[in-house]
Amino acid sequence: MRVAIVGQQDFGKAVLEAFLARGDQVAAVFCAPDKEGARPDALRAAAQGKGLKVHQFKSLRAPEAVQAMKDAAADIGIMAFVLQFAPQEFVNVPRRGTIQYHPSLLPKYRGPSSINWPITRGETQTGLTIFRPSDGLDEGAMILQKSTPVGENDTLGTVYFERLFPMGVQAMLEAADLVHAGKHKETAQDESRASYEGWFREAEARINWANHADVIHNLIRGSDPAPGAWTTLNGVKLQLFDSRKELVRTFSAVRGKIGEVLGVEAGRLVVAAQGGRLQAGKAKLGEGKKLGAEELVASGAIKAGQLLGT
Repeated sequence: MRVAIVGQQDFGKAVLEAFLARGDQVAAVFCAPDKEGARPDALRAAAQGKGLKVHQFKSLRAPEAVQAMKDAAADIGIMAFVLQFAPQEFVNVPRRGTIQYHPSLLPKYRGPSSINWPITRGETQTGLTIFRPSDGLDEGAMILQKSTPVGENDTLGTVYFERLFPMGVQAMLEAADLVHAGKHKETAQDESRASYEGWFREAEARINWANHADVIHNLIRGSDPAPGAWTTLNGVKLQLFDSRKELVRTFSAVRGKIGEVLGVEAGRLVVAAQGGRLQAGKAKLGEGKKLGAEELVASGAIKAGQLLGT
């Protein structure tokens, strides 16, 4: 199979290496231009290291990008973690068209932060979709889906790196084989079930201590490791990671004020919350390093009795 890879970063690199490992021919690789001061793009570096033709167009709408895809004469285009918009005149060039990876069970959670949002909202299942890119964002016909459970203490990191990343690489191979052989089915997305969410960034990751412990726990998990759920301590930003929750059952079990640091238990920073207590295994205060909660408290930077969100 002759493929053209469109993507970036570690996932794009893994997809490239998976196709090469089984003997497919990579006709061209398309990456976004490297950002000044950023580390070299992993896909670009890997492709150039293997002597492959690499294109870095500012826009895939450019006539030069479309011509480069034509010159590749690929059987199928493979879009692996693509943030650039790819128009139909680009994705329709390969003989069997193009397929794209999206880390959610479409049509739910369309958009650029589709792993953060399901965890933050307490979903117990998520997954991935391989679909046909259209001019709408994540709206094209679906070819293949894979699901995975989301545990109570799963984080963005565990869901993506342990499951959606490796599952996604294998799903791209499987879908490409189906499409190349003409054995695939394309299913239109059910718009009545669709949802779109935008970027999940620093503003979305701010902790509101008036929310229930369940909500805060999910927010910390969905922000871990990035962008990092945060609050303030005496005006200094405090990020919390590795969350656990402990619900209270009786009035007599309630301790402290909402947002109050109760201390350290079993190496975890314990904070009072509505309906229970939050336990953070790691935290980062200001410009300091991410530390184990016990180490941070032992340094004197955080003390029992202090109120977070102040």
